[in-house]
Amino acid sequence: MATPSMEDYLERIYKLIDEKGYARVSDIAEGLEVHPSSVTKMIQKLDKDNYLIYEKYRGLMLTPKGKKMGKRLVERHQLLENFLTTIGVQEDNIYKDVEGIEHHLSWDSITCIETLLEYFRREPNRMDDLMNVRKDLEAES
Repeated sequence: MATPSMEDYLERIYKLIDEKGYARVSDIAEGLEVHPSSVTKMIQKLDKDNYLIYEKYRGLMLTPKGKKMGKRLVERHQLLENFLTTIGVQEDNIYKDVEGIEHHLSWDSITCIETLLEYFRREPNRMDDLMNVRKDLEAES
């Protein structure tokens, strides 16, 4: 089972490989705001746990297990960003809030949020109702 820290690394590595075609220790360290030595230790752990294959001085490749998990984590992050945007969270707070909650929700909760977003997509009037309720509550405060 991946820890929240492992998930952060896998998500970052997956995104780098998707965007650039590769993931270097320095890019991972910069993106996660950690020291390169910490990245190297985590890469070794992810290699040991079969999420990636790491060859010193040659780089790394995600295994099918790592690709699947990385893709799932990126999709979870995007889903939560969409959810917070949909319910009206201020844009300045969204990234920080997603980072704060993404590791604390079960996959069951993620699926329920996904279902709720799909409901709002299919029933746009319900979105209007939600925003009206929000306005009413703000007016009462």
